[in-house]
Amino acid sequence: QVQLVESGGGLVQPGGSLRLSCAASGNIFSINTMGWYRQAPGRERELVANIASGGTTNYADSVKGRFTISRDNAKNTVYLQMNSLKPEDTAVYYCQGRITLIQVMGVVYTYWGQGTQVTVSS
Repeated sequence: QVQLVESGGGLVQPGGSLRLSCAASGNIFSINTMGWYRQAPGRERELVANIASGGTTNYADSVKGRFTISRDNAKNTVYLQMNSLKPEDTAVYYCQGRITLIQVMGVVYTYWGQGTQVTVSS
């Protein structure tokens, strides 16, 4: 019904930058919040940042001032610009979308992307 496809991960040196993208497609009526989560080995998945349909953003304290989340509602796409990357940012990054389907109005479902690896290492 709905797919979230991430791109933009990779290997970067400390202090470098990466930009992640996540495009949602399918029987979408509307998308409420879109966000990015990450999971490092041996750790629980944690919120990195999210953005409401109106543009209100929320960031984890660990990424404030370094990461910027944005979205293009016309393209059903969310971005995560990551600057000043640190080794502790290494994780699999997952896109999440809170989506209302065309065929099930009034219900919001949570969908996840497949994840993209971000490795920060010299």
